[in-house]
Amino acid sequence: MTNLCNGEHIILHVDMDHFFSAIEEREHPEFKGKPVVVGADPMMGAGRGVVKTCNYEARKYKIHSGMPISRAWQLCSKAIYVRANYQLYKKVSKAIMTILRRYSIQFQPWGFDEAFLDVSNAAQNYEEAAKLAVAIKHDILWNETLTCSIGIAPNKLVAKIASDFKKPDGLTVVKRNHVKQFLAPLPVQKMLWIGKKTKLKLNKIGIETIGDLANHDISTLVEMFGVMGRRFHQWSLGVHMSEVKNRTGTRKSIGHQSTFSVNTNDMNIIIKRLDEICLRIHSRCIKYRTAFRTVTVIIRFGDFQTFSHGKTLPLFTQSLQTLQKTSLELTQGLLKEKRTTRLVGVRVSNLKSSEGQETL
Repeated sequence: MTNLCNGEHIILHVDMDHFFSAIEEREHPEFKGKPVVVGADPMMGAGRGVVKTCNYEARKYKIHSGMPISRAWQLCSKAIYVRANYQLYKKVSKAIMTILRRYSIQFQPWGFDEAFLDVSNAAQNYEEAAKLAVAIKHDILWNETLTCSIGIAPNKLVAKIASDFKKPDGLTVVKRNHVKQFLAPLPVQKMLWIGKKTKLKLNKIGIETIGDLANHDISTLVEMFGVMGRRFHQWSLGVHMSEVKNRTGTRKSIGHQSTFSVNTNDMNIIIKRLDEICLRIHSRCIKYRTAFRTVTVIIRFGDFQTFSHGKTLPLFTQSLQTLQKTSLELTQGLLKEKRTTRLVGVRVSNLKSSEGQETL
């Protein structure tokens, strides 16, 4: 078991399994075990829309997302066809993202049914990250009766590919020194941003796998694809520098979390760590000239169960004392049970520029 070196990251990519159709199965138990297709009305084979998603029973008939609904009908007319209920899917998505936010301060949604989490501060090694992923899977299954697949890797690119490796309900861990070995035998189209047309161009020059791409002459790739050719080559080697961050330009929250070297139920130790975290967040609020109104505390127990509790204050503030006092109150509310604590975290949100702002 090797602990992380400075600067290393552990990234989780969480991908819900056939999300829309899984929700439909959950809402309609009679659909279970039958092919389910979410999309337009097939109109007895004359429909003009496309398949949004389908469950794994439908995929046995070679139905897939993006396929014309009329073609899906030809492949399996006995499937259950339902129109997309985006209002419901959005509600479930919000609930799942709320669960995921409890597990890492560094959290990036990726559409309705995917998200990246940087758990470098929450897991000291890949073994702990895997335990965390199992806890996430159990949390989602318990609360939303849905399964997900999770990839764990040193960066977002490899984590996303890994999450698709063992679907459904999969968990794939790719350690830093195994990245090239993991990627090499995969079909080149498994690489992000390589679509059908790019795949065909690569196939024409003998590139069938990601390993073939890694071993190919870079100058040829640059000649064919410009700057993307160089990026394709870097990605095929598992090199990807993009950080996990909120995709919007506006800062949504400021937070930090810290893992104890040894699990503890000593309140003095926990309070001291909370105060250190609050001091760090406060300094960032001053730096960014930001006031906050909502404080959320995250607690992870020794068994990796994770809980969060938040409070919205009556006014915006930058007060360190208020932040520490509120964090302590929220933490005491979560620590009523006699359980050892593994991690504590604090996040402030509901932010506003502090310039000219009166504080508590």
